[in-house]
Amino acid sequence: MNTTTVIRNARLVNEGQVLESDVLLKDGRIEKIAGDIEAPAGALLVDAKGRHLLPGMIDDQVHFREPGLTHKGDFYSESRAAIAGGVTSYMEMPNSKPPTTDAEQLEWKYARAAETSAANFGFYFGATNDNIENIKALDPASTCGVKVFMGASTGNMLVDNESTLAAIFRESPVIIATHCESTPMITANLKRAMAEFGKNIPVTEHAKIRSEEACYASSELAVALANKYSAQLHVLHLSTARELSLFKPGPMSGKDITAEACVHFLHFDESQYAQYGNRIKCNPAIKSANDRAALIEAVADGRLDIIATDHAPHTSEEKAEESYLSAPSGLPLVQDVLVAALELVHDGKLDLHTVVRGVTHNPARRFSVVDRGFIREGYHADLVLVDMHGTTEVTNEKVLSRCGWSPFEGRRFKSRIDAVWVNGALAFDGSQVIEHGAAQRLQFNHKPR
Repeated sequence: MNTTTVIRNARLVNEGQVLESDVLLKDGRIEKIAGDIEAPAGALLVDAKGRHLLPGMIDDQVHFREPGLTHKGDFYSESRAAIAGGVTSYMEMPNSKPPTTDAEQLEWKYARAAETSAANFGFYFGATNDNIENIKALDPASTCGVKVFMGASTGNMLVDNESTLAAIFRESPVIIATHCESTPMITANLKRAMAEFGKNIPVTEHAKIRSEEACYASSELAVALANKYSAQLHVLHLSTARELSLFKPGPMSGKDITAEACVHFLHFDESQYAQYGNRIKCNPAIKSANDRAALIEAVADGRLDIIATDHAPHTSEEKAEESYLSAPSGLPLVQDVLVAALELVHDGKLDLHTVVRGVTHNPARRFSVVDRGFIREGYHADLVLVDMHGTTEVTNEKVLSRCGWSPFEGRRFKSRIDAVWVNGALAFDGSQVIEHGAAQRLQFNHKPR
């Protein structure tokens, strides 16, 4: 494989600037950024023709279902969907079967991904009510963070012991990433819904069952614990306007407490349950149009620092369950995330630099990812070439995730991904994923407590 490439006539979108330049990729890294780079002998030449060149997206929240749930997806299938969507690196969650709650299982995932993943990979360590000693013993370089389910969700990894939660926030050597919903509140809301509807609860009740109050109570507790113990906290997939009051606007630098927006909360609201049914059922629940508007505004002002997917594939048959109680929660999103985020630029709701900061720069900064997330000389050559004047029509036939469907089916987005490089190797040519074997284990340089 030729590892030397010159990308000519690109518009580099990086660190708040757009620079018209050439880029030389050599031995997996960005060797040079300059105008009119002379191509070395034998180098591959790519004419960007004025299209935008972005750092590859770093998705800080995915569920790729391996091990134990591989009929829904695995590192091979889901990483290829990610590459086609412009996601060059991902951080995968621990609620697999078995869960990633000890060092042996964590390293099993790294070894497996090294064999099959098309995108760069990192893994969370999962917290339980009784594995605090495992958390304390973590090598910070081995994981992007500790995932704490402060609300019950897929995988039944709820951590609800108060002393355990306190110990995690006091002792974790890495960032704590939380799923925040109050399980007692959700249980009470579900009981009320069953009293009214029996087992035939309509999916339109989902946002009432997994309510704003349940989200806020849990997020408020997480923030209070982080402040009390001076912990590094990242609250995942905020879904309500009310929760935003817990977070500070402005640049992410210097923040010990950060929060995330997921792309489906920026595009859907509860009025669409009638149309999409269980296909947009997820935890936390998609809520009101006012919540959606507030979340978009919070991405713009920096209260929400990162844009991610919470990619969580289930088969179309599982999502087609008529029963709200039986249908699983979660949406497949990695193949659509970047064009969906860029759609908010076309709609005038976000600017291009805000999107790039949310999908690349800030994930790299927050998780101390070594030499990725920026277009800089010496950095790994993870890049995405985007035509902001192209179109992407989402059809289930094009979906690379093993689940075979997208919640955006039928949408025509106003951007198109024309090429993706992973560590300098062309991984997607605009139509198909290219087998390259270039993916690497992410390296983390977490600050000591």
